[in-house]
Parts: sequence; C-alpha cells; structure tokens
Amino acid sequence: MRRPWFKNEPVEETFLDSAPVRLSETFAITRPAADVWDELTQDGTLWWCRILDEVRWTSPRPFAVGTTRTVRSLKGANVINEHYFRWEEGRRKSFYVIDSSAPLFKRFAEDYLVEPTGNGSCRFTWTIAYESRPSMKLGRPLNDRLLRTLFTDTRKHYA
Repeated sequence: MRRPWFKNEPVEETFLDSAPVRLSETFAITRPAADVWDELTQDGTLWWCRILDEVRWTSPRPFAVGTTRTVRSLKGANVINEHYFRWEEGRRKSFYVIDSSAPLFKRFAEDYLVEPTGNGSCRFTWTIAYESRPSMKLGRPLNDRLLRTLFTDTRKHYA
C-alpha cells in the first residue's frame, strides 16, 4: 500500500522569525565549533534524538543550497522530505519541509546555527518554526512536546 504524501509550502528565512509557532534552544557546548558542525552534517546525524528513526542525506556531498534529506520519525509514522534553502558551510544551515507522510504542518522549517565561543567551545542554536494545517491546530501542544524532545536529547548529548 502506498503511503499518502502531503505537500508543505516552501518558506524563506524570514519565516524562521515570523512563524506562528517558533521553538528555539541554545546550547553551550565544550567542543570546537568545527566538531559540532561535522556531527550535525554526518551520515546518520541526530542519532541521539529519540523521536528520529533515521536521518538520510539524499544529495551528494559537498552539501550546499539545494541539498535534500529524508527523515523517518516516530517509529516510521512520519516520513519527511527536506530541502535546504540556506547553507553556510561550517556555520549555518536551514531547511523547509517539501512534503511528509503525515498531514501535520502547512509550513515547517528548521535552522541550525553553530558559533565559536572560544578555542574549544561553541554555541549551537536550533530553531524550529511551523504553521499547523487548520485541521491539526488542536494537536499543537502534543507537537510542541514531541519537538521539544529534540532539544532535551541534544542537551543530554552535548552535556
């Protein structure tokens, strides 16, 4: 049986500040910024996040604007195809969801910003921005709780 797919609307970087829902966490990490960036762009990245089953790059390296990725989450209940609209190698990357197998969001984007703060330390800011589909607005508290586990798991990973 074929899985249904639900198109999301593309976004620009302004959406990361203007979205109806915006979740963001900043992590002080005692590792060099280059090491954290490498981990965030490696194959199987975000393996420490419990709601993510698989993160797979679907574009060849080197990555740049236009890179794509597929994420399986929630024990395969949702599959998400992502498109990177910003890529500043070693510093920042942002994507929006092209489509997904669950009809949760009208628009969805994430931004990863890694900034050095010293010789062996950095600051990682992860922002999630979305607009729910009208039929899914009542599910916002659950969506937010699930998405915040990404931050909780990342804080534990880099502790």
